[in-house]
Amino acid sequence: MKPMRKFVLTAMLAALPATAAEVNTVFEAAFESSKDHANPFLQVEVDVFFSKDGREWKVPAFWDGGRTWKVRFAAPEEGEYRYRAVASDRSDQGLNFTGPTVTVSAYGGDNPLYQRGRLQVTDDKRHFEFVDGTPFFWLGDTWWKGLCKRIPFEGFKELTADRKRKGFTVVQIVCGTYPDELGLLKPSWENEGGMPYLAKDFSVVNPEYFQYADRRIQHLVEAGITPAIVGGWGRAVGLDAVGLDGYKRHFRNLIARYGACPVIWILGGETEKKQGAWHELAEYVDAIDPFDRLLTNHTSHLRGALEGHAVFDFDMDATGHDSWKTVGEVLAKLRRSAGDMPLKPFVSGESCYELHMQQNPAYLQRYQFWALMLAGAAGHTYGAAGIWHMGTPEEHGNWGGWDHQPYDLTTWNEGMHFPGSAQLGRGKALLESLPWQQLAEHPEWVGKDAFAAGIPGRMRVIYQPIRGVYQWDGIEIKQLEPGNWSAFYFDPVTGRRHELGVHTLSGTWKSPNVPSPQDWVLVMQKVDG
Repeated sequence: MKPMRKFVLTAMLAALPATAAEVNTVFEAAFESSKDHANPFLQVEVDVFFSKDGREWKVPAFWDGGRTWKVRFAAPEEGEYRYRAVASDRSDQGLNFTGPTVTVSAYGGDNPLYQRGRLQVTDDKRHFEFVDGTPFFWLGDTWWKGLCKRIPFEGFKELTADRKRKGFTVVQIVCGTYPDELGLLKPSWENEGGMPYLAKDFSVVNPEYFQYADRRIQHLVEAGITPAIVGGWGRAVGLDAVGLDGYKRHFRNLIARYGACPVIWILGGETEKKQGAWHELAEYVDAIDPFDRLLTNHTSHLRGALEGHAVFDFDMDATGHDSWKTVGEVLAKLRRSAGDMPLKPFVSGESCYELHMQQNPAYLQRYQFWALMLAGAAGHTYGAAGIWHMGTPEEHGNWGGWDHQPYDLTTWNEGMHFPGSAQLGRGKALLESLPWQQLAEHPEWVGKDAFAAGIPGRMRVIYQPIRGVYQWDGIEIKQLEPGNWSAFYFDPVTGRRHELGVHTLSGTWKSPNVPSPQDWVLVMQKVDG
């Protein structure tokens, strides 16, 4: 193994002594075992108990190489916290101790992921919010293989800056078995520190891999982007290939390293019952996560994928990439999810990556975003050819079951500039300027080819898809409550607004001609109470 290189979460840690921290940020304490263990990762478990005012958090610690162990904790409120460590090997004095008191003060920075607290499901069970009540708009990007060395860290920072500028709030990234890769421990998994594990049952960990992964997860959080960490993949390499015990070790390691960070857990990608005991793993993850991070499962089968789906906080669909057929299927699944009990938010977590296999251009990206958001989705995940597999000129990154044939030869930095990503960001910005979490779908307000949502008597948001060449006709709006309505057209391509003024309306209204024969968003707001 290469010489060990350490990357400490310095930007996550406040510039404070080891006995002080700030609310919601990562407090890290390192300690040394008093004796050598042949395989500490496999042979020893260490839990650190943080306590305050009668409450206690049981936080798993992780082995970081040599005799070094670490614990990371995020305090939810100000005050004095005591902590103590308890190891499965009670004879190791270095791993069984009572630590100093940690004084936690208010967070003094400007990162919204720390300012606003933990993500949670809203009371209506259809959306997300921070614990302080601020709405959270999930606009995700797909970087499944973003921890591998094909994209260097400088490139990772460039891609992060681009997505932050465009308004993305989530990055879905795999730390475990990669999508479409037959077999385990492929060279394509490696980052600058090597392979994550040195045995196929995940019994021998390589801490150096995770130290390099740390700085990428850290960088996303620094940018205000929430990492949605996928623990592994189902299709091509199911849970049984590693074993349930191996996956439990893996998730314990992930929670120990990243659970104190503002992350979301995605149990696995494209998982279903026939691949192994994913439901048992879900219950294990739910039980050992002391920070109560949002947990979901990425699957085309929604709640039918696994037993024990009650532990999942929201539904994440993964329908595929078959152009308009897929878009129709995702919309149907959203509406089915909205009728399932108990109610849960819905996010399309994988559908129609832009130009994947030369399909799904920018217009389709806009269509599915607006259709899903106006039908009640809690957010949407975008994906682009080149980025999800981190393609480079030297290696396309698709190691699927097709004899290593590429889906396409797009590179990550080419995919970064596909227009759909910026267009979805502009759509998100418009919706965030409105009370978007209060909007409800109202198909009766428009014709069959358009999508409508709003607040009766207050607001209407209509997406009119492309109707063909030479089609400048306005949009017919039905069942308008009497009164004065202001209106504007929003260009979902450029983000420009075209003001339409104030109109006295009642019943049915046909808006003025659209500015050009493309898709448009019409926003109407009542101005007289």
